[in-house]
Amino acid sequence: MLITHDTECALSILVELLNTAPEACGAEQLPDVAALSAFVVGQEISEIDSLTPADLAAVQALRGELRAVFSAETTDHAAELVNALVAAAGTTPRLTNHDHHGWHIHYFAPHAAIGDHLAAELGMALAFIVMAGERERLRRCEAPDCARVFVDLSRNRSRRYCDSRTCGNRLHVAAYRARQRSAEAVTAG
Repeated sequence: MLITHDTECALSILVELLNTAPEACGAEQLPDVAALSAFVVGQEISEIDSLTPADLAAVQALRGELRAVFSAETTDHAAELVNALVAAAGTTPRLTNHDHHGWHIHYFAPHAAIGDHLAAELGMALAFIVMAGERERLRRCEAPDCARVFVDLSRNRSRRYCDSRTCGNRLHVAAYRARQRSAEAVTAG
């Protein structure tokens, strides 16, 4: 599957945004406008003007709409959700070449509200995934105590955890220890 640099960046922002929700990490990671501003700066989201409490509310609501695409039962339903997101954002595709990134497409109007900006950009990234028949790459971490999401961009679609160093390693260590206890019980018994 060919994923352009822009789409990969948008998918990264998507995952980071979804994983700021309380259901993903136990506490709201975007509790105020300052946190949203830090998110925008950290993710290098361009063409954003000053942020307001209304922007924060819009982004928090958008997370639920985006997460629904990950859990859609069918591709048809995922496509409906993506279409609704992009249509509501009032996309305005245009070519741009800012910040040494070369020519690429922005799907949002210049200086659009952050909610519309993200709905358009992230919605289009999801549209490309759905269109390519790669919806199975939109995943939830398989660790039983984790609700984080990720986009599996591995060649063989084999990624299982949001982070192999945390969730993956924790489960592998737990399985190893369980095998060790089982082996000790057999030799002691």
